[in-house]
Amino acid sequence: MQPRGAPTRPLIAARAVRGVADGFVSALLAQYLKHRGYSNIEVGAIITGTLLGSAALTLYTGLRWGHHQPRRILLWASLLMFATGMGFLTVTWFWPLLVVAVIGTLNPSAGDVSVFLPVEQSAIADLTDTEMRPKRFAVYNVAGGLGGAAGALASPIPGLAARHFGWDRATTEQWSFVVYLAAAVVAALLYRSMVTTDHPVPARRQPLVASRAIVYRLSGLFSLDAAAGGFVLHALLVLYLHQRFGLGSGGIGLVLSGTILLSAGSQLLAPKVARRIGLVRTMAFTHIPASVFLILAGLAPNAGLAIAMLMLRAPLSSMDVPARQALVMRLVPPEERAAAAGVTNVPRSLASALTPALAGLMLQHSSFGWPLIIAGVGKITYDLALLAQPIDRD
Repeated sequence: MQPRGAPTRPLIAARAVRGVADGFVSALLAQYLKHRGYSNIEVGAIITGTLLGSAALTLYTGLRWGHHQPRRILLWASLLMFATGMGFLTVTWFWPLLVVAVIGTLNPSAGDVSVFLPVEQSAIADLTDTEMRPKRFAVYNVAGGLGGAAGALASPIPGLAARHFGWDRATTEQWSFVVYLAAAVVAALLYRSMVTTDHPVPARRQPLVASRAIVYRLSGLFSLDAAAGGFVLHALLVLYLHQRFGLGSGGIGLVLSGTILLSAGSQLLAPKVARRIGLVRTMAFTHIPASVFLILAGLAPNAGLAIAMLMLRAPLSSMDVPARQALVMRLVPPEERAAAAGVTNVPRSLASALTPALAGLMLQHSSFGWPLIIAGVGKITYDLALLAQPIDRD
């Protein structure tokens, strides 16, 4: 007899591996592009391109490939991840690089907005009992968070190596995308070991029918949250902390690593909180104070206070994630989970893609923390709207 949760272990391990690559790239990407001579607006455009492309691919996958086994989709996604890494390893001109960003899987935050996420969410829901889903989603998210923290912590290594050996900084950072290639290979090997038979997956998946109304309503709310979050993607926080306070890659890497660790670890508390107050209240009552701290970070007059506010925000900022994932999977029938996961994640990707370029434009003209303040206000608005929804809060 398999241990509880054993069928989901390849998915969790793959999420951790991809988290390392995502954390590494999210802390390195903006500075690498700046060292290549790109403007803040061009950096924001490339980040926007990654999000737009991921949204389109995720929607197509959820609606057209939902009847395929998750393992098959994830193996194809791993191949695309490898091709994306190869593109950033070899391409330096802006327009071709923007094309690679749009069609690829690169993640400008240490979270996950790529095609992998809804497929993995649907598979975990299929392989897990209802009462265990918040916990399995929390473990899944923590694995990604710990991987992201490790990647962010390692992000200063290319700069330190370039300085020590006298190498060109931009070229050294460009070669660092080999890490992304290696992560794609390891993830593919893990996906190959996934269970494909003898587990309770739906015999036939289908687009949204019974759950269409509630999924669309939640998608609209999640989009508001994601649009606000697009102002403070990790790549943009790196740019903000460097531009306003002059923090170097080493200090920024430590800050991002700390926030990712706090954010990931706190998700393990979400299932316990949800059992007491319900999924929706867990989402809103942890998110609102996190947004207040984000606003205060944007108003902070010095680096120490800004970092303190970001650290205080981190343990509260992601406790809503496993609750949100479990809520969506609970509200839809099993055969519609793949489509629901795609439809609730795609609007998030699209919405978050609308705002990084605007944040880059703001930072191009001012070093003040407007992106952080706008993000915090937007997120609080989302939380209040979520609490007002007529849905089961348990």
